[in-house]
Amino acid sequence: MSDNKLNVSIIIPHWNNVDILSDCLESISSIKLSNFEIIIVDNASTDHSVDWIKSNYPKVNLIENDKNYGYAGGCNIGANHAEGDKLIFLNNDTVLDPDCISHMLKSINANPNMAVVQPKVLNYFDKTLFDYAGGAGGHMDIYCFPIARGRIFAKQEYDNGQYDNREKCFWASGTCLMIRNKLFHKAGGFDDAFFAHMEEIDLCWKVQSMGYEVWAEPKAVIHHKNGLTLPMYSHKKYYLNHRNSLLMLFGNYSFKNMFLIGSLRIFLEILAIFYSLLIFDWKHASAIIRALFWVLFHPHAIIKKRRAFNKIRKKKDNEIMKGMFKSSIVLKYYILRIKTYSGILSK
Repeated sequence: MSDNKLNVSIIIPHWNNVDILSDCLESISSIKLSNFEIIIVDNASTDHSVDWIKSNYPKVNLIENDKNYGYAGGCNIGANHAEGDKLIFLNNDTVLDPDCISHMLKSINANPNMAVVQPKVLNYFDKTLFDYAGGAGGHMDIYCFPIARGRIFAKQEYDNGQYDNREKCFWASGTCLMIRNKLFHKAGGFDDAFFAHMEEIDLCWKVQSMGYEVWAEPKAVIHHKNGLTLPMYSHKKYYLNHRNSLLMLFGNYSFKNMFLIGSLRIFLEILAIFYSLLIFDWKHASAIIRALFWVLFHPHAIIKKRRAFNKIRKKKDNEIMKGMFKSSIVLKYYILRIKTYSGILSK
């Protein structure tokens, strides 16, 4: 690599709330890395974000979008302007430890088959607690319900060093992930249809289908102000999580598994609707119903996704599914009342 070749491009999609962006950029200024660039993709903020960035960080590469393209679209636009050998996609509501990026860079450079790596993601407001968005590496069951080391559904664990081992995982958190630039584009980047939520899981599924690996590097640490951009228990967040999970399932599996696993997943969604109604959680119930109707009336989006996935696929489902939990995480959590990742792993 020549001296003038950038090691890392840090891409931050942003929409309003300049105060949280301020903390993020301040933490980047103290990182132990010299050869990098910062790209902020503003998704048509309606506050004074753009003027503030221009005044306080004039050296940042600022891209001003004409509308809100979401996390997925914003990151793709930023990646198209990036010159770094590695890309870091970073939430604007994060604070990085000074050596966070150095640890991730060291890990990915040591393993040529590693396509993606994430840091340990801790909560900003309680720094002993794993954050909801990523924990210490993401995993998933075959029905496309995700969990993370340190977090299962809404239950978060405290960080007592139990997940301090570097480990291969199924997905890396979009809160902060590093990926090889060339592989990101070869995989087709994030799927714009996702808008926000689970697009990183889909991306990690794609790179694994291409024969590469996803890892978590717990020596790298980042703190996340979870729920400031989109409230955790909002109808929109529930909807995007369920819709995007279903889009991923029907878009990435083979036809056989799409029907077999997809049928069971729909059954689980119906159970979730009745459960939500039973506890008077109207927002969650209506979000699941809305997600199911979206899938029903957007077959063209699923067909488009399947075609794109099959163009890059080198591994069959049975190989990729070795990295997934075969039993339902939902049933273990809600029926067996298992509330920790290690408990899910052992039973």
